[in-house]
Amino acid sequence: MPQLPDDLNAVAVRTWCSLALEALGRERAEIDAINVYPIADGDTGTNLYLTVESAHAAVEAVFAAHETAATAPATADAVRAMAHGALIGARGNSGTILAQLLRGMAGVLADGGDAAHLSLALTRAADAARRAVAHPVEGTVLTVAAAAAEAASGESAEGGDADLRAVVQAAYAGARAALAKTPEQLAVLGRAGVVDAGGRGLVAVLGALVETVTGQAPARGPRTGTGRTPAPVDGGSVVGLPVGGTPVESGPAGEGPLDCPEDPGAGPAFEVIYLLEARDEQVARLRTRLDALGDSLVVVGGDGLWHVHVHVDDAGAAVEAGVEAGRPYRIRITHFATESGHDLRVQAEPAQRAVVVVVPGDGLAGLCTEAGATTVIARPGEPPASGELVDAIRRAHAREVVLLPNDAALRHTAAAAAEQARTEGVRVALVPTRAAVQGIAALAVHEPDRGFDEDVVAMTAAAGATRYAELAVAERQSWTMAGICQAGDILGLIDGDVAVIGADVPATARTVLDRMLAAGGELVTLVLGEDVPDSLADALEEHVRDGYLAVDTVVYRGGHQRAPLLIGVE
Repeated sequence: MPQLPDDLNAVAVRTWCSLALEALGRERAEIDAINVYPIADGDTGTNLYLTVESAHAAVEAVFAAHETAATAPATADAVRAMAHGALIGARGNSGTILAQLLRGMAGVLADGGDAAHLSLALTRAADAARRAVAHPVEGTVLTVAAAAAEAASGESAEGGDADLRAVVQAAYAGARAALAKTPEQLAVLGRAGVVDAGGRGLVAVLGALVETVTGQAPARGPRTGTGRTPAPVDGGSVVGLPVGGTPVESGPAGEGPLDCPEDPGAGPAFEVIYLLEARDEQVARLRTRLDALGDSLVVVGGDGLWHVHVHVDDAGAAVEAGVEAGRPYRIRITHFATESGHDLRVQAEPAQRAVVVVVPGDGLAGLCTEAGATTVIARPGEPPASGELVDAIRRAHAREVVLLPNDAALRHTAAAAAEQARTEGVRVALVPTRAAVQGIAALAVHEPDRGFDEDVVAMTAAAGATRYAELAVAERQSWTMAGICQAGDILGLIDGDVAVIGADVPATARTVLDRMLAAGGELVTLVLGEDVPDSLADALEEHVRDGYLAVDTVVYRGGHQRAPLLIGVE
């Protein structure tokens, strides 16, 4: 039996993220089914799962970076990674609020993970989440978070040396009790015969925390709703929640908050979500403008990076407001009517085949879009979650999809996305491309008019025949396959392994090209990063032309990408 943690150290945070992801995976469908507020679009469980998936991936990346040293990362690094991962991967209203809860907790847990710090962390988290919501409503996840914090504080205040396990269990019990009362506070929940979906998701996350510190998963209790038959929403079924205790009675109709719609499907037509790089004062003005445009406004984050969520009728105006405030990216616009099945207009006939490709920068995104592909941008330190890949497959709107992840680290994420898309009736083939240059080679031979299997084989062969390399800057002294590197050295990685250690980019790039072309080649592909001058490409083209007969070179601008230079040799 694994040793139970005495405090929330980095290993415990990692375990918590893993167990929370498992819990939301088990309960995702049930949480989706009771999602009636603020929009009855049946995706709260999925959004929470995808948010925690991103947080979990960020924590795993921190641990992977420490594998060579065989040591665990600092607690501060783990909790900050958890919060940052949730922020960049937050989905929907519920996921955005959860991201702010985790961010609020991280600010305290970075200083310590004992009972007193955890109690304070829960309080800070609940306060931060409430401030992030433009118009807080009781009977939602905000209420559940506040109750958890209050219960934890009460337990912590009972003794000067509070027990971590007791505080966690108190928080969980307080959250469950508050969740059971949400139908009394929010009329739409009472009418539907369900508890708040976002609150139920938070209870699942806190239950995972209980299991982390006690070693035992909390009992889910008997299945109860509001004490009456749940009303179906949008023609579907609604299920209750295992909250324990006696069934709660719903309040009189109409006693909910003023902005709680009588028709759960009423309200603005679009959900707009984006990440935003902006200063605090710009975000303050953005909040005011977006609040005037729509509702369900939640803006979370800080330190120059924000996650914006709002429901509006004018999606373009919401994005334009973000452009005026700073640099919005990862923009996602969802039409509620189409998502929930209300739209009775004839939908466009799906294409027979499409390609979905992950690219490391805006430049390659434009190139692949021109070639007819649907793109997902993987910005430095922000790998896409499986949900983003599923969204891209849906946007491609085709019966058959070829998925090019272009990163070995995305293999499992892409496989999960492909499996999800298959359950929705899309035929998906995953070509295991490990670099953007392999994806470019595969896309170059794509022919939608030939048979699906034949096309996939040709694309796989083209990718497999392309060796890939990238240049990177060493962040610290480290052992590599090519020897010991120092911070600031230029590393030439060929097929994923460090093969060259150099002092500058041009010389290292020439050495890498010579190593790769020694085995032959017909075409060299160079993808330049945002700050790399054109003169480097000119010099490398000349180097190839002078030293290797009949080898052509093509150059692309990759935009803002992790590596200053990507190289492919076919």
